[in-house]
Amino acid sequence: MKPVGLLCLLSLFWGEGSSLSCTVCLVQGATSCSGNNVTCPPGRVCGSTHTLNMEDGMKKSEFSGRSCVPEDQCQGPGSFSTYNSQAKKGFSCCYTDNCTPSPPVLPPDNTKENGVTCPTCTADGVDWCDTNRTMRCTGDETMCIVQYSKMSGNLSRESILRGCATPTICNIGNQTVITDGISAEVQITCTGGTGGLHCGFFLQILLGLISLTLSLIA
Repeated sequence: MKPVGLLCLLSLFWGEGSSLSCTVCLVQGATSCSGNNVTCPPGRVCGSTHTLNMEDGMKKSEFSGRSCVPEDQCQGPGSFSTYNSQAKKGFSCCYTDNCTPSPPVLPPDNTKENGVTCPTCTADGVDWCDTNRTMRCTGDETMCIVQYSKMSGNLSRESILRGCATPTICNIGNQTVITDGISAEVQITCTGGTGGLHCGFFLQILLGLISLTLSLIA
């Protein structure tokens, strides 16, 4: 076998067989958490997230979590907003067994309008909200987002929101989180000025995002 072909074959087996052990946890009202270690699916790394939810300019809730995440989620911080709320998220990752990611950093405040206008609404107990209300997006929130959130199990909740979001929020991949008897999932669809479409389920430590569904969105 040619050397290049052998290297490709070896890398394939390595990618399929190697798995990290990472901590999985979720806590409200703190900036870090600890929990049990689990074996991640192949290709996942250890990730940490910190979510701060604001409503009418006041802190509404705060979540921190750790889990196994796709490596492409190890990106910069992000945020999304509705007409009266905002959720900020910071992300960090590490790449060895039972490692501890560095503390996630939230994006800075930025109220400068960026020229993007998006429909905005929120609703509980439904999977869609339609609206004539719009909002002017600010800072790096250059995408229009539709987020459907659902929790089931010990805690059940369904909600929808529309507003502005950063590309880092829109481009997160698909996941599902099950913890403490709660199954949580979020479906995100975003459109931008170019008409591009990004779809996915953002679940990594999802109660952080869902807190905006529960309190201000989730």
